[in-house]
Amino acid sequence: MSAQNGKDLLVKVDLDGNGAFQTMAGLRASRLSFNAETVDVTSLESTGGWRELLGGAGVKTAAISGSGIFRDADTDERARQIFFDGEVPDFQVIIPDFGTVEGPFQITAIEYAGTHDGEATYEVSLASAGALSFTAAL
Repeated sequence: MSAQNGKDLLVKVDLDGNGAFQTMAGLRASRLSFNAETVDVTSLESTGGWRELLGGAGVKTAAISGSGIFRDADTDERARQIFFDGEVPDFQVIIPDFGTVEGPFQITAIEYAGTHDGEATYEVSLASAGALSFTAAL
């Protein structure tokens, strides 16, 4: 696989709860991370005293974060609504030439900033709130 353009990693929000996904406006940088907790099952009988982990037993989580220019678009309004209403709608993350991750996320933080001689910016953080699916790119 060749190098990918960072601008092609897209974060999309379901605008109406019916699967109408739209790219979050103004994002300049985005990040998706996956984590899995471990369950330690080491005992006195563990070979050579090595730690043993129970496969597939830990809690899996995903986080999305992004930053960009505040545009006051439909997706900005939807993000504010999601945060203040405490909703957990579906989001999609398009990873170029890899696939799409989709599932429910909660917006855990929205930050707005600006300077007198610059553009208004925002940062958003999301945490997974249920099972996620992955669809490989064709």
